[in-house]
Amino acid sequence: MDNNLRYSRQILFQPIGEEGQKILASKKVLIVGMGALGTVLANHLVRAGVGHVRFADRDYVEKSNLQRQMLFDEDDVLEALPKAVAAEKRLKKINSDVIVEGIVTDVTLKNIDDLMDSVDLVLDGTDNFQTRFLINDACYKVGVPFVYGGAVSSRGMSAIFIPGVTPCLRCFIGSGNSTGQTCDTIGVISPVVDIVASFQIIEALKYLTGNHDVQRKSLITFDVWKHHIYEMNFSKKKDTCPTCSLKEYPSLQDANEQAVTSLCGRETVQINMGHRLDLDEWAAKLSKVAEITKTPFLLRVHLKEGEKLVLFPDGRTLVQGTEDIIRAKNLYARYIGV
Repeated sequence: MDNNLRYSRQILFQPIGEEGQKILASKKVLIVGMGALGTVLANHLVRAGVGHVRFADRDYVEKSNLQRQMLFDEDDVLEALPKAVAAEKRLKKINSDVIVEGIVTDVTLKNIDDLMDSVDLVLDGTDNFQTRFLINDACYKVGVPFVYGGAVSSRGMSAIFIPGVTPCLRCFIGSGNSTGQTCDTIGVISPVVDIVASFQIIEALKYLTGNHDVQRKSLITFDVWKHHIYEMNFSKKKDTCPTCSLKEYPSLQDANEQAVTSLCGRETVQINMGHRLDLDEWAAKLSKVAEITKTPFLLRVHLKEGEKLVLFPDGRTLVQGTEDIIRAKNLYARYIGV
Protein backbone atom coordinates (compact mmCIF):
# COMPACT_ATOMS: atom_id res chain seq x y z
CA MET A 1 0.00 0.00 0.00
CA ASP A 2 1.24 3.50 -0.85
CA ASN A 3 2.26 4.97 2.52
CA ASN A 4 1.85 8.52 1.25
CA LEU A 5 -1.79 7.63 0.64
CA ARG A 6 -2.16 5.88 4.02
CA TYR A 7 -0.75 8.84 5.95
CA SER A 8 -1.80 11.60 3.54
CA ARG A 9 -4.00 13.49 6.00
CA GLN A 10 -1.36 13.30 8.70
CA ILE A 11 1.35 14.47 6.29
CA LEU A 12 -0.83 17.45 5.36
CA PHE A 13 -0.67 18.51 9.01
CA GLN A 14 2.26 20.92 8.78
CA PRO A 15 3.95 20.24 12.16
CA ILE A 16 4.41 16.62 11.05
CA GLY A 17 4.66 16.69 7.27
CA GLU A 18 6.64 14.21 5.17
CA GLU A 19 9.78 14.56 7.26
CA GLY A 20 7.91 13.95 10.49
CA GLN A 21 6.26 10.89 8.97
CA LYS A 22 9.68 9.45 8.11
CA ILE A 23 10.82 10.13 11.67
CA LEU A 24 7.80 8.32 13.11
CA ALA A 25 8.62 5.27 11.01
CA SER A 26 12.04 5.09 12.67
CA LYS A 27 10.75 5.23 16.26
CA LYS A 28 10.12 2.49 18.79
CA VAL A 29 7.74 2.84 21.74
CA LEU A 30 6.62 0.74 24.69
CA ILE A 31 3.10 0.73 26.13
CA VAL A 32 2.78 -0.78 29.60
CA GLY A 33 -0.72 -2.22 29.95
CA MET A 34 -3.16 -3.17 27.20
CA GLY A 35 -6.44 -2.35 28.89
CA ALA A 36 -8.64 0.68 28.29
CA LEU A 37 -5.89 3.27 27.88
CA GLY A 38 -3.45 0.86 26.26
CA THR A 39 -5.80 -0.20 23.48
CA VAL A 40 -6.51 3.41 22.48
CA LEU A 41 -2.81 4.30 22.67
CA ALA A 42 -1.77 1.36 20.53
CA ASN A 43 -4.52 1.97 18.00
CA HIS A 44 -3.41 5.59 17.46
CA LEU A 45 0.31 4.79 17.32
CA VAL A 46 -0.09 1.97 14.82
CA ARG A 47 -2.41 3.99 12.60
CA ALA A 48 -0.01 6.95 12.80
CA GLY A 49 2.84 4.81 11.45
CA VAL A 50 5.17 4.63 14.45
CA GLY A 51 7.69 2.04 13.26
CA HIS A 52 7.75 -0.37 16.22
CA VAL A 53 4.98 -0.57 18.81
CA ARG A 54 5.69 -2.94 21.71
CA PHE A 55 3.25 -3.52 24.56
CA ALA A 56 3.14 -5.73 27.64
CA ASP A 57 0.14 -6.90 29.67
CA ARG A 58 -0.46 -9.69 32.19
CA ASP A 59 -4.26 -10.00 31.88
CA TYR A 60 -6.76 -11.74 29.59
CA VAL A 61 -9.91 -10.42 27.89
CA GLU A 62 -13.14 -10.50 29.93
CA LYS A 63 -16.65 -9.41 28.97
CA SER A 64 -16.54 -6.35 31.23
CA ASN A 65 -13.60 -5.06 29.14
CA LEU A 66 -15.65 -4.65 25.97
CA GLN A 67 -17.37 -1.45 27.12
CA ARG A 68 -14.16 0.57 26.83
CA GLN A 69 -11.22 -1.56 25.56
CA MET A 70 -11.52 -0.87 21.87
CA LEU A 71 -9.35 -3.59 20.30
CA PHE A 72 -11.28 -6.55 21.75
CA ASP A 73 -14.49 -8.35 20.81
CA GLU A 74 -16.72 -11.16 22.04
CA ASP A 75 -14.64 -13.84 20.33
CA ASP A 76 -11.63 -12.75 22.39
CA VAL A 77 -13.74 -13.19 25.53
CA LEU A 78 -14.89 -16.68 24.52
CA GLU A 79 -11.30 -17.71 23.83
CA ALA A 80 -10.04 -15.99 27.01
CA LEU A 81 -7.20 -14.56 24.94
CA PRO A 82 -4.41 -12.68 26.68
CA LYS A 83 -4.89 -9.00 25.96
CA ALA A 84 -1.44 -8.67 24.43
CA VAL A 85 -2.18 -11.52 22.02
CA ALA A 86 -5.63 -10.24 21.00
CA ALA A 87 -4.35 -6.68 20.55
CA GLU A 88 -1.35 -7.76 18.46
CA LYS A 89 -3.60 -9.81 16.19
CA ARG A 90 -5.99 -6.90 15.64
CA LEU A 91 -3.30 -4.24 15.16
CA LYS A 92 -1.39 -6.25 12.57
CA LYS A 93 -4.52 -6.19 10.42
CA ILE A 94 -4.70 -2.41 10.75
CA ASN A 95 -1.17 -1.61 9.58
CA SER A 96 1.13 -4.32 8.23
CA ASP A 97 3.99 -1.83 7.78
CA VAL A 98 4.40 -1.38 11.55
CA ILE A 99 6.19 -3.88 13.79
CA VAL A 100 3.59 -4.81 16.40
CA GLU A 101 4.93 -6.76 19.36
CA GLY A 102 2.57 -7.96 22.10
CA ILE A 103 4.19 -9.54 25.15
CA VAL A 104 2.20 -11.48 27.76
CA THR A 105 3.96 -10.65 31.01
CA ASP A 106 3.70 -8.89 34.33
CA VAL A 107 5.94 -5.80 34.14
CA THR A 108 8.34 -5.97 37.10
CA LEU A 109 11.79 -4.94 38.22
CA LYS A 110 13.11 -8.14 36.66
CA ASN A 111 12.00 -7.40 33.09
CA ILE A 112 11.53 -3.62 32.80
CA ASP A 113 15.01 -3.06 31.34
CA ASP A 114 14.50 -5.68 28.64
CA LEU A 115 11.08 -4.31 27.75
CA MET A 116 12.52 -0.80 27.43
CA ASP A 117 15.48 -1.88 25.31
CA SER A 118 16.14 0.78 22.63
CA VAL A 119 12.71 2.44 22.97
CA ASP A 120 12.31 6.18 22.38
CA LEU A 121 9.26 6.66 24.60
CA VAL A 122 7.18 4.80 27.20
CA LEU A 123 3.41 5.25 27.52
CA ASP A 124 1.38 4.47 30.64
CA GLY A 125 -1.58 2.16 30.13
CA THR A 126 -1.53 0.83 33.69
CA ASP A 127 -4.03 1.00 36.53
CA ASN A 128 -1.77 1.27 39.59
CA PHE A 129 0.91 3.55 40.98
CA GLN A 130 3.33 0.81 41.92
CA THR A 131 3.90 0.02 38.24
CA ARG A 132 3.87 3.70 37.30
CA PHE A 133 6.66 4.48 39.75
CA LEU A 134 8.61 1.51 38.43
CA ILE A 135 8.26 2.89 34.88
CA ASN A 136 9.07 6.40 36.12
CA ASP A 137 12.31 5.33 37.79
CA ALA A 138 13.37 3.11 34.89
CA CYS A 139 12.74 5.93 32.40
CA TYR A 140 14.62 8.56 34.39
CA LYS A 141 17.56 6.24 34.93
CA VAL A 142 18.12 5.85 31.18
CA GLY A 143 16.78 9.23 30.01
CA VAL A 144 13.60 8.09 28.21
CA PRO A 145 10.38 10.18 28.45
CA PHE A 146 7.33 8.73 30.18
CA VAL A 147 3.77 9.72 29.16
CA TYR A 148 1.50 9.29 32.18
CA GLY A 149 -2.26 8.80 32.00
CA GLY A 150 -5.02 7.75 34.35
CA ALA A 151 -8.81 7.36 34.07
CA VAL A 152 -11.50 6.41 36.58
CA SER A 153 -15.19 7.26 36.88
CA SER A 154 -15.58 10.40 34.71
CA ARG A 155 -12.16 11.81 35.66
CA GLY A 156 -8.87 11.73 33.82
CA MET A 157 -5.35 13.12 33.95
CA SER A 158 -2.26 13.13 31.78
CA ALA A 159 1.27 14.53 31.58
CA ILE A 160 4.56 13.86 29.85
CA PHE A 161 7.61 13.59 32.08
CA ILE A 162 10.91 14.21 30.30
CA PRO A 163 14.23 13.52 32.07
CA GLY A 164 16.34 16.67 32.32
CA VAL A 165 13.41 18.88 31.31
CA THR A 166 10.56 18.26 33.77
CA PRO A 167 10.29 16.87 37.29
CA CYS A 168 9.47 13.17 37.37
CA LEU A 169 6.12 11.62 38.32
CA ARG A 170 7.35 10.75 41.82
CA CYS A 171 8.64 14.27 42.37
CA PHE A 172 5.49 15.93 41.08
CA ILE A 173 2.65 13.97 42.67
CA GLY A 174 4.27 12.42 45.73
CA SER A 175 3.76 8.91 47.04
CA GLY A 176 0.66 8.09 44.99
CA ASN A 177 -0.91 5.87 47.65
CA SER A 178 -4.14 4.16 46.64
CA THR A 179 -7.48 5.86 47.27
CA GLY A 180 -9.36 2.61 46.68
CA GLN A 181 -11.00 4.20 43.63
CA THR A 182 -10.57 1.91 40.64
CA CYS A 183 -12.71 1.10 37.61
CA ASP A 184 -13.88 -2.05 39.40
CA THR A 185 -15.00 -0.18 42.52
CA ILE A 186 -16.50 3.09 41.22
CA GLY A 187 -16.72 2.42 37.47
CA VAL A 188 -15.57 4.35 34.42
CA ILE A 189 -17.22 5.70 31.27
CA SER A 190 -15.47 5.09 27.98
CA PRO A 191 -15.27 8.72 26.72
CA VAL A 192 -12.91 9.67 29.54
CA VAL A 193 -10.57 6.86 28.47
CA ASP A 194 -10.46 8.10 24.88
CA ILE A 195 -9.79 11.67 25.99
CA VAL A 196 -6.95 10.73 28.36
CA ALA A 197 -5.30 8.52 25.75
CA SER A 198 -5.66 11.26 23.14
CA PHE A 199 -3.87 13.73 25.40
CA GLN A 200 -1.12 11.14 25.85
CA ILE A 201 -0.80 10.52 22.11
CA ILE A 202 -0.65 14.21 21.28
CA GLU A 203 2.36 14.68 23.56
CA ALA A 204 3.92 11.46 22.24
CA LEU A 205 3.62 12.61 18.62
CA LYS A 206 5.11 16.01 19.50
CA TYR A 207 8.08 14.37 21.18
CA LEU A 208 8.67 11.69 18.56
CA THR A 209 8.59 14.20 15.67
CA GLY A 210 10.86 16.69 17.41
CA ASN A 211 8.22 19.35 18.10
CA HIS A 212 9.61 19.95 21.58
CA ASP A 213 8.85 23.69 21.58
CA VAL A 214 5.13 22.99 21.90
CA GLN A 215 5.47 20.19 24.45
CA ARG A 216 3.02 20.71 27.32
CA LYS A 217 4.80 21.18 30.65
CA SER A 218 1.87 20.56 32.96
CA LEU A 219 -0.45 17.95 34.41
CA ILE A 220 -3.94 18.25 32.97
CA THR A 221 -6.91 16.91 34.94
CA PHE A 222 -10.57 16.94 34.03
CA ASP A 223 -14.03 15.60 34.81
CA VAL A 224 -16.00 15.12 31.59
CA TRP A 225 -19.31 14.56 33.41
CA LYS A 226 -19.11 17.78 35.40
CA HIS A 227 -17.28 19.62 32.61
CA HIS A 228 -14.35 20.65 34.80
CA ILE A 229 -10.80 21.01 33.54
CA TYR A 230 -7.69 22.09 35.39
CA GLU A 231 -4.06 22.44 34.37
CA MET A 232 -1.25 22.35 36.94
CA ASN A 233 2.05 23.72 35.65
CA PHE A 234 5.22 21.88 36.53
CA SER A 235 7.42 23.42 39.18
CA LYS A 236 11.15 22.86 39.50
CA LYS A 237 12.19 19.39 40.55
CA LYS A 238 12.57 18.87 44.29
CA ASP A 239 16.12 18.65 45.61
CA THR A 240 15.02 15.75 47.80
CA CYS A 241 13.37 13.69 45.04
CA PRO A 242 15.02 10.23 45.14
CA THR A 243 14.52 9.80 41.40
CA CYS A 244 15.18 12.97 39.43
CA SER A 245 17.51 14.68 41.95
CA LEU A 246 19.20 12.06 44.11
CA LYS A 247 19.15 9.39 41.36
CA GLU A 248 18.46 6.61 43.86
CA TYR A 249 15.54 5.17 41.83
CA PRO A 250 13.77 3.47 44.77
CA SER A 251 11.42 1.38 42.61
CA LEU A 252 14.44 -0.26 41.00
CA GLN A 253 15.64 -1.60 44.34
CA ASP A 254 14.78 -5.18 45.34
CA ALA A 255 13.42 -4.04 48.69
CA ASN A 256 10.68 -2.10 46.91
CA GLU A 257 9.34 -5.04 44.93
CA GLN A 258 5.80 -5.96 45.91
CA ALA A 259 5.88 -8.92 48.31
CA VAL A 260 3.83 -11.65 46.62
CA THR A 261 3.87 -15.24 47.87
CA SER A 262 1.92 -18.28 46.74
CA LEU A 263 0.96 -20.27 49.86
CA CYS A 264 1.68 -23.86 48.91
CA GLY A 265 -1.30 -26.22 49.07
CA ARG A 266 -3.76 -23.54 50.13
CA GLU A 267 -4.86 -22.13 46.72
CA THR A 268 -3.99 -18.74 48.15
CA VAL A 269 -1.66 -15.88 47.20
CA GLN A 270 -0.48 -13.44 49.86
CA ILE A 271 0.25 -9.82 48.87
CA ASN A 272 1.82 -7.38 51.31
CA MET A 273 2.30 -3.77 50.20
CA GLY A 274 3.97 -2.78 53.46
CA HIS A 275 1.42 -0.26 54.75
CA ARG A 276 -1.43 -0.76 57.23
CA LEU A 277 -5.04 -1.20 56.11
CA ASP A 278 -7.97 0.51 57.85
CA LEU A 279 -10.58 -2.27 57.86
CA ASP A 280 -13.51 0.08 58.48
CA GLU A 281 -12.47 2.25 55.54
CA TRP A 282 -12.04 -0.70 53.19
CA ALA A 283 -15.30 -2.28 54.34
CA ALA A 284 -17.15 0.89 53.35
CA LYS A 285 -15.47 0.97 49.94
CA LEU A 286 -15.75 -2.68 49.02
CA SER A 287 -19.28 -3.27 50.34
CA LYS A 288 -20.51 -1.37 47.25
CA VAL A 289 -19.15 -4.00 44.86
CA ALA A 290 -18.89 -7.24 46.85
CA GLU A 291 -20.27 -9.20 49.79
CA ILE A 292 -18.16 -8.57 52.87
CA THR A 293 -17.71 -10.10 56.33
CA LYS A 294 -15.85 -8.04 58.92
CA THR A 295 -14.39 -9.06 62.28
CA PRO A 296 -12.11 -7.06 64.58
CA PHE A 297 -9.19 -8.93 63.05
CA LEU A 298 -9.87 -9.15 59.31
CA LEU A 299 -12.13 -8.23 56.42
CA ARG A 300 -13.31 -11.03 54.10
CA VAL A 301 -14.48 -9.93 50.64
CA HIS A 302 -16.39 -12.35 48.39
CA LEU A 303 -15.71 -11.23 44.81
CA LYS A 304 -18.10 -11.69 41.90
CA GLU A 305 -15.26 -13.42 40.03
CA GLY A 306 -15.41 -16.27 42.59
CA GLU A 307 -12.24 -15.60 44.59
CA LYS A 308 -12.08 -14.05 48.06
CA LEU A 309 -9.91 -11.28 49.45
CA VAL A 310 -8.95 -11.35 53.12
CA LEU A 311 -7.54 -8.04 54.37
CA PHE A 312 -5.55 -7.71 57.58
CA PRO A 313 -4.74 -4.47 59.45
CA ASP A 314 -0.98 -5.07 59.15
CA GLY A 315 -1.18 -4.66 55.37
CA ARG A 316 -1.44 -8.29 54.28
CA THR A 317 -4.08 -9.38 51.78
CA LEU A 318 -4.83 -13.00 50.96
CA VAL A 319 -6.30 -13.76 47.53
CA GLN A 320 -8.08 -17.06 48.11
CA GLY A 321 -9.26 -19.35 45.33
CA THR A 322 -6.22 -19.18 43.06
CA GLU A 323 -2.55 -20.12 43.07
CA ASP A 324 -1.93 -18.04 39.94
CA ILE A 325 0.14 -15.04 41.03
CA ILE A 326 -0.77 -13.04 37.93
CA ARG A 327 -4.48 -13.65 38.52
CA ALA A 328 -4.10 -12.67 42.18
CA LYS A 329 -2.26 -9.46 41.33
CA ASN A 330 -4.92 -8.55 38.76
CA LEU A 331 -7.70 -8.96 41.33
CA TYR A 332 -5.70 -7.05 43.93
CA ALA A 333 -5.12 -4.16 41.51
CA ARG A 334 -8.81 -4.06 40.59
CA TYR A 335 -10.18 -3.86 44.10
CA ILE A 336 -7.39 -2.41 46.24
CA GLY A 337 -6.00 -0.29 43.46
CA VAL A 338 -2.26 0.01 44.14
